[in-house]
Amino acid sequence: MHKVMALDVGTKRIGIALSDYLRVIATPHSFISRMPEEKALEEIIRIAKENRVEKIVVGVPLNMDGSKGSQAKDCIEFSQKIIGFDIILEDERLTSEEAEERLRSRKVDFRKNKGLVDMESACVILEQYLGK
Repeated sequence: MHKVMALDVGTKRIGIALSDYLRVIATPHSFISRMPEEKALEEIIRIAKENRVEKIVVGVPLNMDGSKGSQAKDCIEFSQKIIGFDIILEDERLTSEEAEERLRSRKVDFRKNKGLVDMESACVILEQYLGK
C-alpha cells in the first residue's frame, strides 16, 4: 500500500500533509520554503519516497467563480515539475480559512508561524481528496 501526499503551494512556503496507508486519515507533516524552487522539489520528492507516496495532491486556489487566476496557474506550473508521481489537482478554495479556524479551535497561535496554517491547509486539501 502507498500513502497520498498533499501540498499547499504558496509563494513563500509549501505545506505538506500525508495520509495513512489505508488512505483514511490525513495528518499535517511539515512545511518547507518554496525558494529556491529546485531545493523545494528535491525535498518534496525525498519526503514522498521516504513515506512510500504514490500520489501527490496539489491544491489549486481557483477563484470563487471557478476560473484560474495567477496563483492557480503558478500552482499548476509547479506541480508539473514534480516527476515520478501521479499528480492530482484539487480545488482548494477557502482551505486557508478552514485551517485557521481549526487551529483557533485547538488554541494554537499561528500568527507568528504561518507554516502551521500551510500544513493544516495541506491537511484540509488531502481530506477533501480522500473524502471523494
